[in-house]
Amino acid sequence: MANVSPTRGDISTHPDAAEMRERYARMLGGRDVVLMDGPVFLLGLYCAASPWILHYTLSQPALVPHNLIMGVAIGLLALGFTAAPARMYGLSWAMCALGVWMIIAPWIVGTSPDMGVALNNIIIGALAIILGAMCAVTAARSLPKP
Repeated sequence: MANVSPTRGDISTHPDAAEMRERYARMLGGRDVVLMDGPVFLLGLYCAASPWILHYTLSQPALVPHNLIMGVAIGLLALGFTAAPARMYGLSWAMCALGVWMIIAPWIVGTSPDMGVALNNIIIGALAIILGAMCAVTAARSLPKP
């Protein structure tokens, strides 16, 4: 009688192991940072909606379209990370640049922002820098070694 019990063998002895690993890596296409896509998209969504959530549309009218545009840009980066990860994760450092701009924007775009507006943009900017750096580092580690 044949031995049909399930055994967990080592695949390294399989004759096509190298080809299967390469195909699997191609299929994933740099999806090591898939956990970042959702938080980056939510950050962009919050950034776009924050002028209405915190009710500073009247006190800082210049920051309303600014935060809306920046939120859409962050959200589009997240969608790009999801749709074409192999090509888009090189733009992870752009998230860091957007984060730095979000931190300084209340004083450049706005007019003497109060503590709530400044703190909102500082938190959004800091999260964008952290998430962008995490995406960039993880994407760099997932690149095949030459």
